[in-house]
Amino acid sequence: MKIIVTIKQVPETGNVKMDPVTGTMKRDGVESIVNPLDLYAVEEAIRLKNEFGGEIIAITMGPPKADRALREVISMGCDSGILLSNKSFAGADTWSTSYVLAQAIKKLGEYDLILCGERATDGDTGQVGPGIATWLDITFTTYVSGVKEVKENSLVIERMVETGYEILEIENPSLLTVIKEINYPRLPSLRGKQKARKLDIPVWGPEEIDVENKNLGLKGSPTRVVRISKPKVSRNGELFVCKNDQDIENAVGKMFEFLESKEII
Repeated sequence: MKIIVTIKQVPETGNVKMDPVTGTMKRDGVESIVNPLDLYAVEEAIRLKNEFGGEIIAITMGPPKADRALREVISMGCDSGILLSNKSFAGADTWSTSYVLAQAIKKLGEYDLILCGERATDGDTGQVGPGIATWLDITFTTYVSGVKEVKENSLVIERMVETGYEILEIENPSLLTVIKEINYPRLPSLRGKQKARKLDIPVWGPEEIDVENKNLGLKGSPTRVVRISKPKVSRNGELFVCKNDQDIENAVGKMFEFLESKEII
């Protein structure tokens, strides 16, 4: 079973910063981690490989330092990784990103399954997985909470929907975006870290994959961020400083008056 897992290196949630001019995320000088939701896709790939055999290839698009994300998932159990890195890819939106990833997957030849996280914590759109499947013209299913059965040419999966869960059988090759309920990601092993440290990770640019330059990077992205603004939190409140029993009595009286004015009591 040949499984491809797409991952993304994202800034730690507390360090997310946006460029107000380009509308893109600032990544230079910001500590990055593997997108936490992608780790569930990695774990599911490892689980399937352990049960049915095969190969897992992790692939990501990003700056040169994104090879650390690939080495992390290789230390968990992926067999190899491919980094898509070139200045022409910079600033890509979900449309352009899914295009480049799909073209790279085409170069890898035949495969059985593509696994993606539900969404990335930096963009939070959930569009790249379905976008890849659309470019590749294969079946895809989102919000997958379990792979129930693996058949010769299909998968039986459980999918979360608003009213509960549904069971579907889909033909391979296919793409699944998985949710947190599917498993619990393992930690990297010492042997895995040793393998990841020594492994050569190829870097592919536009020359290595069949892409059209007009579809790359910020210039090739149809999505435009028109304006960025921070929400203003405004609260109208009154602070009571209670230093004695009389202050407490006054504060309690004021609270009851407020609750009565709002018809809460």
